[in-house]
Amino acid sequence: MAAHDISLTVNGTEHRLTVEPRTLLLTVLREELGYTGANFGCDTGRCGACTVRLDGEAIKSCLRFAVQADGAEVETVEGLAPEGELTPLQEQFREHHGLQCGYCTPGMVMTADTYLRDAEAPTREEIREAIEGNLCRCTGYHNIVDAIEATAAKRGEER
Repeated sequence: MAAHDISLTVNGTEHRLTVEPRTLLLTVLREELGYTGANFGCDTGRCGACTVRLDGEAIKSCLRFAVQADGAEVETVEGLAPEGELTPLQEQFREHHGLQCGYCTPGMVMTADTYLRDAEAPTREEIREAIEGNLCRCTGYHNIVDAIEATAAKRGEER
């Protein structure tokens, strides 16, 4: 199979790569570029541990070939707080004990952060629906929903 030259802008930094057609975006992010926040989980898009933002949309990077992302802007959990400080959402995950073992956390945070961009005052049910594509093996959903709800409330106060 012929390799393809692609360009990805990850967390604001442009990368030029040569990839095989079947190389997953998740593999490129983790193994070639060193962005290890997105995790390998189910490899079928069911668990959401690999969630990143692609051109502003939360996607499962285990379901996307790298060549399909050619020319795109990718944001990983490492890009949310480049100065090393926690974002308000990450802070709420910590405060509400939504981190559990931490394996699902990057995907949960990316999904929740993307959802909260447009959700002004979501209900707990709406939050549960928003994160339904992300699984927490520790079953810490109540704490995760608490964290997202608290972040939404704080954002609502600031508007």
